[in-house]
Amino acid sequence: MDLVSVIIPYFKKKKYIINSVKSVLNQTYENLEIIIIYDDENQNDLEFIQKIKKKDKRIFIVQNLKNMGAGESRNIGINSSKGKYIAFLDADDTWQNDKLNKQINFMKTNNYEITHTSYCIVDESQKIIGKRIARNFFRLNELLKSCDIGTSTVIIKKNLINDNVKFASLKTKEDYVLWLKLLEKNAKIYGLDEILTFWTKSKTSLSSSTLQKLIDGFRVYYEYMNFNYFKSIYYLLCLSINFLLKK
Repeated sequence: MDLVSVIIPYFKKKKYIINSVKSVLNQTYENLEIIIIYDDENQNDLEFIQKIKKKDKRIFIVQNLKNMGAGESRNIGINSSKGKYIAFLDADDTWQNDKLNKQINFMKTNNYEITHTSYCIVDESQKIIGKRIARNFFRLNELLKSCDIGTSTVIIKKNLINDNVKFASLKTKEDYVLWLKLLEKNAKIYGLDEILTFWTKSKTSLSSSTLQKLIDGFRVYYEYMNFNYFKSIYYLLCLSINFLLKK
């Protein structure tokens, strides 16, 4: 049973993280490590996170000296990890208890290197308000107009991530850059159409900031994909329209 490293960036999610970590500890797949990246200059929650660490010897904490953002924190977590496989979980999301087992088996049976799953969107009271269905992405242009991969559903072989293929230094869309870079390198992303993750939509999350998403969306295409200005604006419009259609 290969080791799976679960990367959880933490920034002011005290209300949710116990349930997130619990959903990992309850996995039927037991050969795992949990790396929590404490990404807050404010130390108020650190003692709380350290108490969570004491619950299981598989939990480790990496403390950033300054706020780095979710993307850079995940990169730091990956660099600290020992697993053959990397799984991502945000500090306010949760997994079904057979998530890792089903997804790792799906990957090994088919010799897949990157997979994601379908997931439910829930509000702060855990009421289901939407669903997203996982599908395959084999070419870059299949994902350029809409970010249809939930970070907390993804498992990837660690050896695919390097200095040129990693999370971006953006406040939002940092994950989108990684998926695009992987496809640009001819990797294939396979979808497991089974709801194994619950993604929390909170009013205070960066993902709910429209202006920030527009700024970062443009930067995805212009800075990271090296598209020209007009091509970047075109894809940003497509991204925005598809986001509205999914609401």
